[in-house]
Amino acid sequence: MRILMLNPPFKPRFSRTSRSPAVSKGGCVYYPIWLSYATGVLEQEGHKVKLVDAPAENKTLSDVLTLAKRFKPDLAVLDTSTASIISDIKVAEALKEATECFITLVGTHVSALPEWTLQQSPTIDAVARHEYEYIIRDLAAELEKTRPSLKRVKGLSYRQNNKIVHNENMPLIEDLDALPFVSKVYKKHLNIWNYFYPANLYPEITIVSGRGCPFRCTFCLLPQTMYGRGYRTRSIDNVIEEVKYIKKAFPEAKEIFFEDDTFTANRHRVREFCNRLLEEGIELTWSANARADVDYETLAKMKQAGCRLLCVGIESAEQKILNNIRKGTTVQGIRQFMKDAKRAGILVHGCFILGNRGETIETIKKTIEFAKELDPDTAQFFPIMVYPGTEDYEYYKEKGFLVTEDYSQWVTEQGAHNCIVSRPWLSNKELVEWCDKARREFYMRPKFIAKTLAKGLKNPAEIPRIAKAARTFFKYLLHGTK
Repeated sequence: MRILMLNPPFKPRFSRTSRSPAVSKGGCVYYPIWLSYATGVLEQEGHKVKLVDAPAENKTLSDVLTLAKRFKPDLAVLDTSTASIISDIKVAEALKEATECFITLVGTHVSALPEWTLQQSPTIDAVARHEYEYIIRDLAAELEKTRPSLKRVKGLSYRQNNKIVHNENMPLIEDLDALPFVSKVYKKHLNIWNYFYPANLYPEITIVSGRGCPFRCTFCLLPQTMYGRGYRTRSIDNVIEEVKYIKKAFPEAKEIFFEDDTFTANRHRVREFCNRLLEEGIELTWSANARADVDYETLAKMKQAGCRLLCVGIESAEQKILNNIRKGTTVQGIRQFMKDAKRAGILVHGCFILGNRGETIETIKKTIEFAKELDPDTAQFFPIMVYPGTEDYEYYKEKGFLVTEDYSQWVTEQGAHNCIVSRPWLSNKELVEWCDKARREFYMRPKFIAKTLAKGLKNPAEIPRIAKAARTFFKYLLHGTK
């Protein structure tokens, strides 16, 4: 079977794979990692698969349709997000008209709202809900049969006799080692120079060593809509083998980023991974998502094994707010983590969300001062963004704090985040303005500027990353979010 895996055209450099999909202020472009995993599974099954990342490759709808007509897919799988869903459906309609192939949508938004999605257009033949590699594998196998029956495909939503049917869920994948290396799919289908994460050395390779997250933050999108609130991991042997492959296949890659929701959720496993790198003499620069509760001994071992940076959700300086969003961290614990990370020599990219439950202008000011006190190497400040399928979305909807349910309004015309949570005492417009103010106060400090210049002089490998991020980011610093 011929299968088109498509990250659809939308805004240039729009990242659907992000936990908060948008066009990044720092120029970030995520790998289409989940489409890539599914591509690898389908190729293992013997299908002819074409993976196209339109936003990263700057392909228009016309480009995609021309490509699709040449490829002549039997099945097309389109990734989606809340902000892009209206456009994604239009792409699906155009693709159906051009190729008459079977159209399936995947991703966070359609997993949360499969019924709504199928009601939007008869063009959409099915929705593959949640973790979808094996759903698409089984769907392709079923469609190849003389008499296919969609009811045999777990995890699928579709129409039958003018009614929408939701098959039972596909179990989450427990044996992650059975999946192909996603980096092998990148090698065949993608150009790694198209992908950029401002905190990481450029170019970098993004992989995951595990899926899901055991913590219960109310805002977090992927654990609630796709991969579950448990941490399923690959074996250390399997991860080490992929690391070795990447070092051989991508000599130009400066860093590997582990995109697990919380790579440090199992500290024993983290130390085991680090020990294996050291025992085998694997020289590797790497970074990961972490929680602000990792002990110094683990951080020191990570640094010894090549960890350069951790991306950490700090969120707020107000303990009551951290409790409200079930972050599970403490303000004092965050301070200790930052001290320990600096002592270990690991850089920290701090993530802050303004507008969480219980937020006021006073707590926002407190968080901005906290960010400057902690002094992470880089920081991001987002207004609260809520998505269907998350507890936060239901909470703010029930409170009447959503200014719209028009999903196209989740981003601005340029693709930047557009906060749609507005309270009588703290409007969405004010939240965006406070985020702009926070960035200016954090990044325009003489201390930060001097530290960044010193970092570039000390380690020239940092210069391309800093320069690439600065080109986009300083526009927002000077002019704010439009």
